[in-house]
Amino acid sequence: MASEFDTSSLGDALVILGAAGIVIPTFARFKINPVIGFILVGIIAGPFGLGQLAVNRELRWLEHFTIQDTEAITPFADFGVILLLFAIGLELSIKRLVAMRRMVFGIGAAEMLGTAAIIGMVLIAFDWPMRSAAALSLALAMSSTAIVLPISGTKSAVGRAALAMLLFEDVALVPMLFIFGSVGGADVAGLTNVMLLGIGVIVVMMVVGRIALPPLFAQAARTKNPEVFLAISLLVVILAASATSAVGLSPILGALVAGLLIAETEYHSEVEVITAPFRGLGLGVFLITVGMRINVVEVLQNWPLLLGGLFGVLIVKAIVTGILLRLAGARRGVAAETGVLMASPSETTLIVLGAAGTAGVLASDTVAFWSAVTALGLSITPFLASLGRLAARRVEKEAATESLEDPAKGRTVIFGFGRVGRMVADMMSEHDRPYLAVDSDIDTCARLRAEGYDILYGDVARAELVDRLGLDKAAALVLTMDDPVLTARLARRVRSQHPDLPIIARARDSVHAAKLYKAGVTDAVPETLESSLQLSEAVLVDIGLAMGPVIASIHEKRSELRAQIMKEGELTHEPSLGKRKPG
Repeated sequence: MASEFDTSSLGDALVILGAAGIVIPTFARFKINPVIGFILVGIIAGPFGLGQLAVNRELRWLEHFTIQDTEAITPFADFGVILLLFAIGLELSIKRLVAMRRMVFGIGAAEMLGTAAIIGMVLIAFDWPMRSAAALSLALAMSSTAIVLPISGTKSAVGRAALAMLLFEDVALVPMLFIFGSVGGADVAGLTNVMLLGIGVIVVMMVVGRIALPPLFAQAARTKNPEVFLAISLLVVILAASATSAVGLSPILGALVAGLLIAETEYHSEVEVITAPFRGLGLGVFLITVGMRINVVEVLQNWPLLLGGLFGVLIVKAIVTGILLRLAGARRGVAAETGVLMASPSETTLIVLGAAGTAGVLASDTVAFWSAVTALGLSITPFLASLGRLAARRVEKEAATESLEDPAKGRTVIFGFGRVGRMVADMMSEHDRPYLAVDSDIDTCARLRAEGYDILYGDVARAELVDRLGLDKAAALVLTMDDPVLTARLARRVRSQHPDLPIIARARDSVHAAKLYKAGVTDAVPETLESSLQLSEAVLVDIGLAMGPVIASIHEKRSELRAQIMKEGELTHEPSLGKRKPG
C-alpha cells in the first residue's frame, strides 16, 4: 500500500516537473504567458482529461502522463501562493505599504463591496435568498492574486492599483470565512478573538523580525553557502505563515509580513533571487490544480450558462473597477486596463464557495457550477490582460485627441520619447513644470502613459499634427528624435511659424549641431560632445595628470568646438551647447 502511494506520488511529481520543463521554455520562446500552459497541463493531465481515458484497460499506459492523486498536490499549490505573497512583500516595504493604506482601504474596499453589491442585487432580482446572494456575490467579487500580480507587477500604475485591491481582498477573506463558519454553527464571538489574536501575532512578528532577521541573515551570508541562505529564507516563510495560520488568519498574510520585514534589510535582493525557482514551480502547481478543475465535457454541455455567468461577472467587475479608479484620479488607460485585468474571479473564490457550501449557505450544485465558472475565468486571465492593454491604448488615443483640442498654456512639448525624452520629462516633473510628449510608437505610448507620463500617440512628421499641438501657447519645444533630417526639418518649419518659441534639440555631434543652429534652434546639445569630454577628463585624471590643467584643456577644447559650430552654423553669437552659467 505504501509503495503504491509512493509510486503514485513520484509519478505525479514527474508529470509536474516535466510540465514545467516543457511549458516554461516553450511559452517563453513564443513570448506567451506560461500561465496558459500550466492551466492547459492541468486540463490535459487532470481527472477530466487523460485521467478519464486511463480508466480504459487498453489505455492504462496513460496513467504515466496523468496526475492520479489530485488532493496530494494541493499543499504544494498552496505553498506556491504563499511564496508568491512572500515575493510581493519583498518588492514592497513597510513604508510603501503604509503609504498605500488609503488606496487599500479606500479603493480596495469600494471595489470589492461595490462589485458584490451589484452582483447581489442582480441575484436577488432573480429570487435568490438574501443570504445565498450575499455569499456568492462576495465570492465572485474577489480577484486572483496568484495570476494578476505576476502579470501586472507592483511598480506600474496598473500594478499598484491591482495590489491595493488584492491586499484588501486577502484581509477581507478572514472575516468572510468566519461569518460562514458562524452560520454553520461556529461561535460568533470567535471572530473577534481571532482578529485580536491575529493583530497580536502580527505585532510580535514585526518586533521580533526587526530584531532577529538582520543578524540571522548576516550569519547565513557569512557561510557563503547558498543552501544555508535558502534554508533560512524558507524557514522564515514557513514560520510566519504557520504563525498566522495557527490563530485562524490566512497563511498568505504571514508570508506577506515576512516579505515586508526582509525588504527592510540589505538581504532582500539575495532572498528574492534564491527563492524565485521555488516560487515559480509552486505557482505552476497551483495553476495546474486550476486546470484540473475544468471538466471540458461539462463546459461543452452547459456552455451557454457557464459563459453567460462568466461574462456577466467580467462585465460588472471591469466597469465597477474602472469607474472607481477614474473617480480616484487614475488615468483612463490605467482605469481601463486595471478594470479588465481584475475582472475574473479568484482562487480565493473557490475557498469562499467551499466554505459557503459547507455552512449550507449555498447548495452543492450551485458551488459546482460557480467553481467551473471561476476555473474558466482564471484560465482566461492572461487574455484579459492583453485585452486590457488594447483597451488602454484605445482610450488613451481618445484622451490624446482631447489634449490636442485643448492645449494647456505654458507647457513644454517634447517630440520623441526614448531615453532622452523620458529624462527631460522626469526633470520637468521634478520641478513641477507641465509638459506634453509625442511619440510614434503606440506600445511605448500606452505603456508609459500607464506609468503616469503625459504622452500621446502621433507622427510629428505630419504637419497637421504639429499644427494641432498648440505650440503658440507652449513654453518651449524639445526635439529628442534620433533622426537628423526630421529634426532639422521640424526646426525650420516650427521656427518659421513661431519665431519666439525656444527650440532645444538633441544633436548627434558638432556637425549636426551646426546644421540645427542654422535651421533655427535656440540650443543644440551634441550627445557625443559632452560624453567624450567627460570621458577624456576622467582618463587624464586617472592616469595621474593634475586636475587644473586637465579642466583647462577641456574648456579650451569646448571653446574650439563652439567656434567651429558658430562658423559652420553661420551664427552671430557663440552657441551654449546646452551649458549654462549659474546665476
